[in-house]
Amino acid sequence: MTIKRDTYEDDDSSSSNKRVKVENGSNGVKKEENPYLAHWNDESGSKNEPSNSADLLYSFKRHGTTAKQAHDAEDGPLNPFTGKSLSSNYMSILKKRRDLPVHQQRDDFLSLYQSSQILVFVGETGSGKTTQIPQFVLFDDLPHLNNKMVACTQPRRVAAMSVAQRVAEEMDVNLGEEVGYSIRFEDKTGPNTMLKYMTDGMLLREAMHDNNLSRYSTIILDEAHERTLATDILMGLLKEVVLRRKDLKLIIMSATLDATKFQRYFHDAPLLAVPGRTHAVEIFYTPEPERDYVEASLRTVLQIHATEKEGDILLFLTGEEEIEDTCRKLTMEAQELLRDGAAGPLQVYPLYGTLPPAQQQKIFNPAPPPATPGGPPGRKCIISTNIAETSLTIDGIVYVVDPGFSKQKVYNPRIRVESLLVSPISKASAQQRAGRAGRTRPGKCFRLYTEAAFKKELIEQTYPEVLRSNLASTVLELKKLGVEDLVHFDLMDPPAPETLMRALEELNYLACLDDEGDLTTLGRLASEFPLDPALAVMLITSPEFYCSNEILSLTALLSVPQIFVRPANNRKAADEMKELFAHPDGDHLTMLNVYHAFKGAEAQANPKQWCHDHFLSFRALQQADNVRLQLKRIMEREELELMSTPFENKKYYENIRRALVAGFFMQVAKRDGTGKTYTTVKDEQSVLLHPSTVLAQDSEWVVYNEFVLTTKNYIRTVTGVKAEWLLDIAPVYYDLDEFKKGDVKTALQRTAMKIKRTNEMKAGRR
Repeated sequence: MTIKRDTYEDDDSSSSNKRVKVENGSNGVKKEENPYLAHWNDESGSKNEPSNSADLLYSFKRHGTTAKQAHDAEDGPLNPFTGKSLSSNYMSILKKRRDLPVHQQRDDFLSLYQSSQILVFVGETGSGKTTQIPQFVLFDDLPHLNNKMVACTQPRRVAAMSVAQRVAEEMDVNLGEEVGYSIRFEDKTGPNTMLKYMTDGMLLREAMHDNNLSRYSTIILDEAHERTLATDILMGLLKEVVLRRKDLKLIIMSATLDATKFQRYFHDAPLLAVPGRTHAVEIFYTPEPERDYVEASLRTVLQIHATEKEGDILLFLTGEEEIEDTCRKLTMEAQELLRDGAAGPLQVYPLYGTLPPAQQQKIFNPAPPPATPGGPPGRKCIISTNIAETSLTIDGIVYVVDPGFSKQKVYNPRIRVESLLVSPISKASAQQRAGRAGRTRPGKCFRLYTEAAFKKELIEQTYPEVLRSNLASTVLELKKLGVEDLVHFDLMDPPAPETLMRALEELNYLACLDDEGDLTTLGRLASEFPLDPALAVMLITSPEFYCSNEILSLTALLSVPQIFVRPANNRKAADEMKELFAHPDGDHLTMLNVYHAFKGAEAQANPKQWCHDHFLSFRALQQADNVRLQLKRIMEREELELMSTPFENKKYYENIRRALVAGFFMQVAKRDGTGKTYTTVKDEQSVLLHPSTVLAQDSEWVVYNEFVLTTKNYIRTVTGVKAEWLLDIAPVYYDLDEFKKGDVKTALQRTAMKIKRTNEMKAGRR
């Protein structure tokens, strides 16, 4: 039920550098106090004067340059953007860049870019569009000479970070200076940034504070074919912004050829297509369906390694746990092959969204050399989620192993359950995956499913995310963006009315929207936090329960990957360690205990080792620390009080549990008479507590963080609560006249009667 989404981070706006004010679109927020608009508060001199003799760009005519002019500027000897001498590394990269297919059409691109406001650009994966097109734009748009920036959005955090790193190298500048990136809870940009790679959710967040996105002169929506929720909303917004701002240029980049749909949507914009550099790819299918795709993947990779000519392998799997597990097994098996002399060395690298940037960069390392001179060649194997389908291009891949699955978000508005399910991919995705093998030379793609399954069972295109998501956060964002008529907001694929109604109903119960559907004060405040609305409301109301410090920590912990590590070969020891932190009232309080221990003196002496010894994820806890800091800044800015109940007070944990109810009262389940199963309130789904829970008390009522659909329905991250809290904290949602007859209603009626009797007795004593 929780959605992790990429949205804008709060940034400390105490920059000493100041720029010229542009235009007010801040929705009533004072510009001086608004961290998203820090770039407007600058008076330290305009950037319109040449700073060095190398600055050829001052002689360029904006939107009137040619490929040759840019070519000459790129040749140096001084960097046209910084005036420093160009490095030898820059020159060798430049040579490779000019071999990319997009460079052949630089003049065509420039003439279309200069003559139109919106341009649809189709380039197959590997054509160089993500790294090169923004640079082509910089030389023609000259944003830094006009106090503007170029934004290039990516659907994934990993892509935004690694592409920004690559482009900074290509431009011979430091990452975070002229080229930067901005993802949720991490901003690596500076006052000199002219090209900013960012997740689509971050740009959406900026649009809330500046409806016209006035700090940008060109916006590039990359990987638009992925049709993420944020990309779809951005397209709807930008379609209107370009009508208001004639000086804003918009480029929509896609890797697939269904671009005519984008053209029609964007007022019949012109189209430029660049072919990729693809060699022939031989495709193999399995004669029979595979029972276990992970096992089959492992077997196939080892077989390729032992029998095929040199060339790297790319294996697609579905999630972090599966990938890490397979990496371990594969490394062990490959070492055995190496010892037997049956194959060369194999270096295995994982790739998924939550991997730290330094580890992501390892996938670009060269393959290991043969173990002995003249022996079998070494190769690398990258095990990735579908991020390597189109977002990242890795040279040297010759063999692709495609089991045909990926994790996809699925939402059922009737029971309000959103879950990540491992689902079959679409034909378009299968083609993209196969194409990865033909980048450097003819390759092979091993599909671990039958040809009949490919032809008959796979859908043509993946359904856009907007059709399979809970839209509560989206509706809140649109309301903050000033979109009143949600039904007629021009989305490329409008969602089902039922999904929209559910989102409005949910926000109304959370008191973020009033009965007329307008934003309330609480709703306006909730939209300032890059969080799911229920989490934001829990955080905002926590001072009423005297525990905002603890709820702040808990919100950060719920916004990062799982903090408990449970390795397959050491589950018993991991479970015993978890017991040390366990709180009998449930998982939320257990996570809080972990965080408090992590911040203690003993753990901080050597945090990495401490986490390893206690089977905790150091990376996730570090991330939680960072998220907590960012959210704390927003709380301080919005003047939300940070406080705690004294630990000795017996209400310490009770207050935290009550605060949980304030945000998650719609995610409550009641135990059935049998004692094992629970029934969710209102949606009436029969569920079990997830095996990972530490809830020790036999709690009749529990609040849960997420609904997990596997072979059975589970609720995960649960904490015991009391029925009287539900009636007291969320009387509108728990209006008993609205409930169907049944166990839940009867139990709540009993509680209501008990509360009434208690109140009458108290009144009688007076």
